[in-house]
Amino acid sequence: MPADQQQKFTGHVGSLTPQQTETLEKFRSELNQEGVFDARRHDDACLLRFLRARKFDLTKAKKMFLDCEKWRKEFGVDELVKSFDYKERDEVMKHYPRYYHKTDNDGRPIYIEEIGRMDVKALYQITTLERQMQNLVVEYERLADTRLPACSKKSGKLIETSCTILDLKGVSLRSFASVSSFVKQASNIGQNYYPERMGKFYIINAPMLFSSVWNFVKPLLDEVTAAKIVILGSKYKQTLLENIPAENLPTAFGGTCECQGGCQLSDAGPWNEDHAQENGHVHENGTASVA
Repeated sequence: MPADQQQKFTGHVGSLTPQQTETLEKFRSELNQEGVFDARRHDDACLLRFLRARKFDLTKAKKMFLDCEKWRKEFGVDELVKSFDYKERDEVMKHYPRYYHKTDNDGRPIYIEEIGRMDVKALYQITTLERQMQNLVVEYERLADTRLPACSKKSGKLIETSCTILDLKGVSLRSFASVSSFVKQASNIGQNYYPERMGKFYIINAPMLFSSVWNFVKPLLDEVTAAKIVILGSKYKQTLLENIPAENLPTAFGGTCECQGGCQLSDAGPWNEDHAQENGHVHENGTASVA
């Protein structure tokens, strides 16, 4: 297939080359034969995320998928989602704000993480690293089961990814060293077990040293991934407001949103709006069904 035609296909549902379609069908068939295919969780959108993460190399994608399923059982993901009680959430937010809040211009849920405000000493007086990892996994599951379907329903199109704002204000090499264990474990979970969830990634208040390191690292990254990451210094507001409605962006980041009780605790977004509470469900392939 000519290169100009190849570029029209994205590897997403409804945008596959004949070869990608064949690979997807073979992937599904092999998983079925091995008894690890779950139609409820493993729709085409899900399988395609693993295939895209491994450039449609079926062998590599299958290994990634099987490793993920093994991890889910060992971590007890399904039971965790049902039983996890994050009773320390409000206190944790004081020492490490990270939360979902409304949507960007493309209808993606916005995830905000203020890592520069992370106080490790205070944080681990009220929680543990293990519980923080459990909460992270529960939030990934809620993203897939609740937030993205609600955003898809409101947008009228399939929304598979989120828009992340990572605030580095206050981060130094010394402070980063203290959170490196958490960041490493969190990154490992995201990359290996929840692939292709990054839509846009804004790193704001990035210190000059970080920007210099990024210029060195960027050429080593996959083109598609690198294009999603935008490094900004303290003058980030214009860029954010070009991509996020002002009424959806907290005032702390240049927007106009001031949720009652604070944006970080509001969980405001389509997933908590009236139309998202109806007895319907939007599958990852964008189709709706009544529960």
